[in-house]
Amino acid sequence: MTIAFTFPGQGSQVVGMGKDLAENFTEARAVFEEVDEALGEKLSDVMFNGPEDTLTLTANAQPALMAVSIAVVRVLQAKGLDLKSRVAYVAGHSLGEYSALCAAGTFSLADTARLLRIRGNAMQAAVPVGVGAMAAIIGLEHADVVAVCEEAAAIGACQIANDNGGGQIVISGEKAAVERAAGLATDRGAKRAILLPVSAPFHSTLMAPAAEAMREALAGVKKADPAVPVIANVRATPVTNAEEIAALLVEQVTGQVRWRETVEWFAGNGVTTLYELGSGKVLTGLARRIDKTVNGISVGGPADIDAAVAALMA
Repeated sequence: MTIAFTFPGQGSQVVGMGKDLAENFTEARAVFEEVDEALGEKLSDVMFNGPEDTLTLTANAQPALMAVSIAVVRVLQAKGLDLKSRVAYVAGHSLGEYSALCAAGTFSLADTARLLRIRGNAMQAAVPVGVGAMAAIIGLEHADVVAVCEEAAAIGACQIANDNGGGQIVISGEKAAVERAAGLATDRGAKRAILLPVSAPFHSTLMAPAAEAMREALAGVKKADPAVPVIANVRATPVTNAEEIAALLVEQVTGQVRWRETVEWFAGNGVTTLYELGSGKVLTGLARRIDKTVNGISVGGPADIDAAVAALMA
């Protein structure tokens, strides 16, 4: 059994996440306390108790989701998991790539929390509210979505943001262009084209100011080569060099999250089991839809921990 760890992205946050981990494991409590200290505020209180609209803010959701993921990792490690010897690869969806890199030792926990706070604020500030939009295109082939984005780009920026697999592709850009692309997609046979309730056009060229903010932030952070290779979002292939990873994280802000290709790469390179560590089961569901030969398992709370430890130590 060849194992990869995956880490969820924005949208998987929910009030109460991580609370049961904190109540049951000192290692998880230590993670949440370190993140709170790094950010200079009690983010854990927002995670555990809400309000939901505060947790959903990009600048909060990103470090919060990372904290829950790393809490799970630290609990597994306390129970004997050695990442380097038991896990072949790590990958994360958008902000989850930072969680993966923290788990693999490229960034410290405190630095990862601060990087994601910077990233969240920079992404929110890059585009005035109402200028950008994102839409999910359901049931249309990748090449057809590329074509409608190219046609819609005649009136404004429009591109694929996330290729999530299972017939779901998210597009991003200027509002009028995204709406135009959604209409074209429906005309060309998409089952649905749904405008998403997001606060900014993530993973589009409009995020260029945020990419520059991350270039500066990443340049000033201590980095180490990861203990295991990370499958980079923008390449869907393994990377092991810390400086190259940092450059790809800058590119990721305006580039496509190639999640379908990431799971396909896993399946084609001997990975049999994907453990999704952290809040929710989104990536586990996507894995099943992308390639049924890959087994997806979500580990988010105390009830999942013992079963995961038994399987990982077998």
